[in-house]
Amino acid sequence: MAEEKKGLEDLKEVVAPAGAEPAAAEEPVVAEPQIDEFNRAYATGKRKNAVARVWIKPGAGKVTVNGRDEEKFFARPVLRMILRQPFQAADRDGQYDVMCTVSGGGLSGQAGAVRHGISRALVRYEPTLRPLLKKGGFLTRDSRVVERKKYGKPKARKSFQFSKR
Repeated sequence: MAEEKKGLEDLKEVVAPAGAEPAAAEEPVVAEPQIDEFNRAYATGKRKNAVARVWIKPGAGKVTVNGRDEEKFFARPVLRMILRQPFQAADRDGQYDVMCTVSGGGLSGQAGAVRHGISRALVRYEPTLRPLLKKGGFLTRDSRVVERKKYGKPKARKSFQFSKR
């Protein structure tokens, strides 16, 4: 009843039986679109302390933030440009309506959160866009946040003026 000792060569036979060809490169599995009953895709985007809940659906390209147009909510053109980046990278500008609610942080952080949410919602609506948006860095949450203030200092790293005497 002594068991045989098996080496690495024996394990190769267990994984791939003798005479069998190595498995051909399988096609990558593409995820199914995650669309609700209203034909929308939902995602959450985050940046600094801002959190954005984003819904996208096919439309004329209208963006609504907290019930207001994007021109009213994000007055600076740079912030509106940040919102459009995922659509331009995916070549889908003007094809989706965006409805989102944003809370926390300042305007810059909120624009980044909406961009992150739009990117994730696009991937949920069209999973084939994932490699393109991933390469552009739109799916990665920007983890940079403000450093906390330290005791004995006026800010995080700034020191009071040094006096020798």
